[in-house]
Amino acid sequence: MSGAVRRARFVALSGFLGAGKTTTLGALARLLETRGRRVAVITNDQGEQLVDTRVAAVSSGDVAEVTGGCFCCRFEDLETVVTAAIEHGADTILAEAVGSCTDLQATVVRPLRRRFGDGFAVAPLVAVVDPLRHAQLGRSLALRDERSDLAYLYDRQLADADVVAVNKIDAAPGGEVDRTRDDLRRRYPYARVLEYSATTGEGLAALADLLAGDGDGDRASGDAAPAARDLEIDYDRYAAAEAELAWLNHTVRLEPAGTAPVPPARWGEAALAHLGAAAARRGWTVGHAKVAIETAGRITKLSLVDAVRPPIADLDAGTHAATHAATHAATHGATAVLNARIACGPRELDAAVAAAVAAADGATGTVSTSDAGPPASFAPSFPTPTHRLPSAIDKA
Repeated sequence: MSGAVRRARFVALSGFLGAGKTTTLGALARLLETRGRRVAVITNDQGEQLVDTRVAAVSSGDVAEVTGGCFCCRFEDLETVVTAAIEHGADTILAEAVGSCTDLQATVVRPLRRRFGDGFAVAPLVAVVDPLRHAQLGRSLALRDERSDLAYLYDRQLADADVVAVNKIDAAPGGEVDRTRDDLRRRYPYARVLEYSATTGEGLAALADLLAGDGDGDRASGDAAPAARDLEIDYDRYAAAEAELAWLNHTVRLEPAGTAPVPPARWGEAALAHLGAAAARRGWTVGHAKVAIETAGRITKLSLVDAVRPPIADLDAGTHAATHAATHAATHGATAVLNARIACGPRELDAAVAAAVAAADGATGTVSTSDAGPPASFAPSFPTPTHRLPSAIDKA
């Protein structure tokens, strides 16, 4: 094994859809690079045409993706891109797991340790939490209702983590952040709970210290070491939760209908607002919906994290900073990539996205076309990990 492999550190981010993992990934990459780290980023999805990959490229030039399934089910692909990142000189690898994935300690963390050996450092597993989403899950998904498979999946993600990182403290009322923190500490006493904002950077340094091994080390509060616990999980319920969500990745080309240029932020905001309104009318739970609009190599990104809150502008095409959609500069033709994970039927999501695209075109004087045809949603297949290793392997 080469010396470069022994210097590499693997950092996995998990957490439910819409928690802000991609924004966190980018913020961590930028911060760690200012500290002299050579950072590589890996994104992951059940499908292709990923918003996350385009956005991650803004923060880090070394970006790879694992598509067609979760890291656990595409472990050989993950192993390949990790090896390539190390060979290209990365000493820190940030990997964002699919937002409906869990059981990563057994199916990703331990297999990576076994594959690369003791010299390959794996940071504590982090689950990112949106405090407003956490409160809504308690209501809309009946967090304490054992019959809710989505609530079961959400709980298992948090139970699997060494660190639970409460994001978006800048956007949530202080009381909600406090309630979320206290609830998480009560439910998951073995995990370390941190609070931060990936958008403003508040609290991010402490998270980076922990994950990079620059601060308190690798230990989560009350835990002997990362990945030292075995997660109890029912894969039938896990699969049922994923199957509740229709998944869609769709790309369209945007051109102005007249002489006025295409306004990327206005188009994205109109599309997501229409989709959110449709979800609210029909009682669909929005896992997330996000759109990345590329103009002349620059990215505008907006997100919809539920059917109640309006779309959020995450990335400014002009400054690559978070801002309000109205400040985005209008440009000529653009490419829009839309990813949606919503609890409805695939055909229902296809129709809703087609209507949202049409509404955005009408609102902005834009003509959209797709080389791949109309939207084509799918439901994930049953999760079948390549490996599933017990915690005892870390002690052997």
